[in-house]
Amino acid sequence: MISSLRFSNFYSFAEETRLDFTVGKKPTPSGFDINLPETRLNKVIAVVGANGSGKTQLIKPLAFLGWFICDSFLQGDPDQDIAYQPHRLHAELDTSIEIDFFLQGIQHRYQLVLNAGKVVSEVLLNRTSTQFSYLFRRERSPEGFTFKHKGFPFPKAQAQSLRANCSLLAAAHSYDIKEARPFIEFFRRINSNVASHGRHHFQRGALVSAAELYEAAPAIKSRMVAAMREFDLGLSDVVIRPMEVVDKEGKDSTIYMPFGIHQSQNGKAFELSLFEESSGTQSAFVLLEHLLTTLEQGGMAIIDEIDNDLHPHLMPEILDWFRFEHSNPHQAQLIFTCHTPEVLNRLQKHQVYLCEKQDQCSTAWRLDEVQGLRADDNLYAKYMAGALGAVPDL
Repeated sequence: MISSLRFSNFYSFAEETRLDFTVGKKPTPSGFDINLPETRLNKVIAVVGANGSGKTQLIKPLAFLGWFICDSFLQGDPDQDIAYQPHRLHAELDTSIEIDFFLQGIQHRYQLVLNAGKVVSEVLLNRTSTQFSYLFRRERSPEGFTFKHKGFPFPKAQAQSLRANCSLLAAAHSYDIKEARPFIEFFRRINSNVASHGRHHFQRGALVSAAELYEAAPAIKSRMVAAMREFDLGLSDVVIRPMEVVDKEGKDSTIYMPFGIHQSQNGKAFELSLFEESSGTQSAFVLLEHLLTTLEQGGMAIIDEIDNDLHPHLMPEILDWFRFEHSNPHQAQLIFTCHTPEVLNRLQKHQVYLCEKQDQCSTAWRLDEVQGLRADDNLYAKYMAGALGAVPDL
C-alpha cells in the first residue's frame, strides 16, 4: 500500500506538494480504511478541480514511478532523456519525487532526484524502529555515480557505470537480483491510464488490447461481464473471440475481438462488435480492465477523468467495489480525477484533494486542511458555492 507521495518541480507543480493517503486518528472509521498496526490509510482519493488546474499532473508522479522503477532499463532508449518535464519556469532546477509505501509489512521509502532528463540520485530505504536505513544509495558525481548498499547486492562496478536515464531497481531486476523482485512486483501493480504526455485518450485499438488481457485472466473477465450487465448498458453478455489476421509482413497472428450480446424481452438476441457500440460502452470495457485487475491482484489504480464517458450514477458502484472487503480482498487503492462534484457526497473530507492553478503554478490541498470545515458539512454544496476554491473563475 502507498502511504504518501511528495514531489516538486514536476510538470505544473513548482513547489513541494504532498499527496497523503494516511487518515489520522480523528476521522470516524469507515469501509475505506486500511488498518495497519501503526496507521490508517485511505483506499480511495478523488482529485477535483477546474480544467487546466493540474489534476492530471498531481497523479502523474505515481504513474511515472511505476514505469521508471520497472521498465526504464529495458524499455528506455539508452540515448534519450527520461520522459518527464520540470516546471517550464524552473527547468534548470532539480525535480524531486519521494514515495512511502508498505511492502511485506515494512515501511519503505524511495527517493529520486532528476535534472536535465538524468538521474541525480536514487535512494531506497526501509524503516527500522523509528528511523529509516538505506538499502542502497546511488548518487551522481563529476566522476560518475557513487554507490553504497546494505543488503542490496548489486555489483558496485555495474552500479557506478549504469547509465543516467534508468533506475537501478529496473537494472537489478533485469540482472535477476532477487532482492529487487518484490519492489518490481509492487510497482508493477500500479495500473494507470496516464502516461508522460497525459491521459491515454481512448483509441479503438484499446478494445483489442483490453480483450486480450481479459482473455488471459478468466476471473477478471467474469467480473467484467457482470459489471457490464450491471451498468445497464443494454448488454446481456460480452464474448471474446480469437481471430486470425495477417500483418503487413505477411505473418499470421491471433487477435481477440469483443462482442456485445443484446437480448430483448421476448428472448430474441443479436450481437454487435464492440466497435459498433456506443463510446460509453467502449470506454467502460477498457476502464474496467484497469479497475478490475487492480481489485483482483491488489495495488493501485490511477485513473484520469474517470467520469469521462461514464454516467455519474455509476461512480458510487465503482467506489463500493474498493470499499468492501468481498470485492476488494487485497485492499487495493484507487486515486482518480474527475469533473463530477457529486462524488463529494460519497467521500469524507480526508479523501478529497482540490487543485487550483495561480500564476502558472498548480497547488493542491486536502479538504481536511481547510480551516473551519467540519466533518458533517455538505462538501458538495460548499464546493458548488465556491467556498472551497478550485472552481473555474468565470
